Amino acid sequence: MLIREIQEFQKIRKDARAYFCYLLQRNLPNRLPNIGIDVIYEGLERIVHEIPGANAAYILDAGGKQISKMITVKEKYKNFQVEFNQANRTYFYKAVKEKKCILTDPYPSLIGGDMVVSAAMPIFNDKGELLYVAVIDLPLDEILKFVHQERGDTWAHNFNRVVYGIFAGALFAICVLLFIDGIKMFFTYTINNIDVKKMFESTILITLSLALFDLVKTLLFEEVIGEKEDHPFAIHKTMIKFLGSIVIALAIEGLMLVFKFAMIAPQKLMYAAMLLAAVTFLLIGLAYYMKNVGKDIK
Repeated sequence: MLIREIQEFQKIRKDARAYFCYLLQRNLPNRLPNIGIDVIYEGLERIVHEIPGANAAYILDAGGKQISKMITVKEKYKNFQVEFNQANRTYFYKAVKEKKCILTDPYPSLIGGDMVVSAAMPIFNDKGELLYVAVIDLPLDEILKFVHQERGDTWAHNFNRVVYGIFAGALFAICVLLFIDGIKMFFTYTINNIDVKKMFESTILITLSLALFDLVKTLLFEEVIGEKEDHPFAIHKTMIKFLGSIVIALAIEGLMLVFKFAMIAPQKLMYAAMLLAAVTFLLIGLAYYMKNVGKDIK
């Protein structure tokens, strides 16, 4: 689940940063004379109450030391205060270095070890001197939920998962039926009677069930569970396996037709030849596709 949440965060990171930095910039004064810590504290209080899911907000001085108590609505964070210097924490040095509001990658919280994301904004006086760094810690799961709700895509996302799940289930049922029928045909006609035609038909059914299984696996993991591979070749790999199985099934069918027509209807051999020619062109196209995909990745 954690890997999935981190992957999901990368998708909504831009929107999350825009929203939380907007809140910080709207509520906190910056680059003005005589900015006191009380004003920063009050601004962070407003933000925390606007985002109930936030763990806590706090203020660091120009050296990275926490100089305020935790601003939070959660009891377990109220009396917690980090005494040591936080200048080496990502949210501090990145905000200071970039001189703008930043949103960190997910990391284990100092309190409890839960995965959190921090939004931090440096506060300067009118002379451009660093005064404070305001920080808000947000749980990773809460930030995902919050941004999806703000974007209004939670319902659509769940609907897509349900639809893809239904299709994956239906295709898996077909896959199982094809496999069972192929195995049954193989043992019924090849072991007892050595029927070559039925043996080929059984092979086709099992091959098609394998192709469908690859398709079901892709739908299930990528669209329902949400565990997508980051490698750029991932989607192409699935397509190649699926098309490869189809090519094998069609080639076997073409071979069957050649034997069948050669024995009972020689005048129809041209149809078998046309099917094999189509399979050949499909195989050439697949090879060209694989070559170009590999070239793009390199």
